[in-house]
Amino acid sequence: QVQLVESGGGLVQAGGSLRLACAASGYTSSRYCMGWFRQGPGKEREVVAKITSSDRSTFYADSVKGRFTISLDNNANNLYLQMNALKPEDTGMYYCAAEPNWCWKVGSPADFRYSGQGTQVTVS
Repeated sequence: QVQLVESGGGLVQAGGSLRLACAASGYTSSRYCMGWFRQGPGKEREVVAKITSSDRSTFYADSVKGRFTISLDNNANNLYLQMNALKPEDTGMYYCAAEPNWCWKVGSPADFRYSGQGTQVTVS
C-alpha cells in the first residue's frame, strides 16, 4: 500500500511562489506515475503535472506550463511541485498521487490508484 503525505501549502500573494512536497512510501512496483492534481472551489479536479519514475518524463497542464515544475528525488521517495508566478485561479486543494504505470496511461485524477490527504494552496 503506497502512502503519500503532502506538505508545503499555504497562503501566498499573486505572483509569489510555493513549493509542495510529498513523502511517499510502500512502493511495490518498479515504475510509477507520480503526479499532482488539484481541485479549486467550484471546479472539477485537474491533473496539473505528472512524472514517470523510470525515465523522469514529465507532463504539465496548459494552465500551469512554464510556471510549475515537478520533480522526483533519486530514490523516488520525495515528489515536489515548485509553483511560481502563482495566480488566484491556482487556489485549491492540491493532492499528491501515484499510479503503478506509465504517465501516458494516466489521463485524469481518477486514474491514480493512490492519493494523499491534500494540502491547501490559497493565492490572494
